[in-house]
Amino acid sequence: DLHSFPTRRSSDLVVVQAWQAETLGQRAVAALVRNGFTAQFLASGREAADYVLSRVPKGASIGFGGSRTVQELGLAAMLSARGHTVFDHGRPGLSREEQVAARYRQLTADIFVCSSNAVTLRGELVNRDAVGNRVAAMIFGPKSVFVIAGANKLVRDLEEAERRIRLVAAPLNNRRLATKNPCVQQGECVDCRSEARLCNITTVISRRPPLTDMHVLILGEALGF
Repeated sequence: DLHSFPTRRSSDLVVVQAWQAETLGQRAVAALVRNGFTAQFLASGREAADYVLSRVPKGASIGFGGSRTVQELGLAAMLSARGHTVFDHGRPGLSREEQVAARYRQLTADIFVCSSNAVTLRGELVNRDAVGNRVAAMIFGPKSVFVIAGANKLVRDLEEAERRIRLVAAPLNNRRLATKNPCVQQGECVDCRSEARLCNITTVISRRPPLTDMHVLILGEALGF
């Protein structure tokens, strides 16, 4: 039956991709736990949102790092609707001054929610920032940090993390933000000297910062850049 073949093929592909996402995801989770993080593999973004929502105490303030992954989950709107104070510099309609103020407030929020540009199978979080508010808040300030990363963020090691950032995260985020940086034309990071450069600060969190309760959620689906 020629008409049923693509459907069977598509179904098989989904099953195989889900198997690999969970297999690699569980390996990353085990490594993250060895490195002191609270880590868990979850099948979907919906489960990740529920995980975060169930652990945000009443009255807590929440900061959001610039993250397409977190935007796709709609967590800022959910928490705002529950009455929480939310510091989200990516909220539409903010002036530049308001965006900067929100970034500063993220550093002292009770909880910080973000993603990671790459998560290695050795349990490391690798990130590259333009301003530094995201990586700063991940490391120290908020008492609890939730890092949500899709299976597409998993890499073998720091070398692959660097490759992923330069080939995927950097150009896609530049395109999303409509910068005039060279990577928008080249399709990959070219180590530019543009004043609008987004790749200014690189951090590797090898183990959980001792004063930060950090939860890393690895998802069985692809989300964000």
